[in-house]
Amino acid sequence: MAGFAGPAVAQVVGADAVACSDPGAAAVRVHITGFKTGDGSVRVQAYGSNPADFLATGKWVRRVEVPLQGRRSLDVCLRLPRFGDYAVAVRHDANANGKSDWNDGGGFSRNPRLSLFHLKPAYADVVVTVRRDTPAIPIAMNYRQGFSIAPMRDAAGR
Repeated sequence: MAGFAGPAVAQVVGADAVACSDPGAAAVRVHITGFKTGDGSVRVQAYGSNPADFLATGKWVRRVEVPLQGRRSLDVCLRLPRFGDYAVAVRHDANANGKSDWNDGGGFSRNPRLSLFHLKPAYADVVVTVRRDTPAIPIAMNYRQGFSIAPMRDAAGR
């Protein structure tokens, strides 16, 4: 008789991993899915409540970078300065060269629709409120596919 194994619980990675198990810590768990490959590295950045700082160079409040190491999904914990409003941006550097290339992917909290003409969503479209009981923030990765930007489809077209 074969045993039943329930769904695997993803290991939380990154320098802040322990913060997500501390109920008193201002932290958020980011659940990232849909990587095009398991190669390269992933950068997760949180931006604070000032919309003018969103995606501005060096204006993030917390940044964690981890190697993907063959994974197709990833849970990353970010320790935050305090509970409140944040926007989360994720970048998959598929070849780990530290530059944005056509094959790299990206995603944002609340999974806004992206296009080649609209790569940077408005802060209001991605802001989430982080509290003590905030569940994991799901982010689906998007990649350039011809003339569009979208999550990767599997062999069945889903």
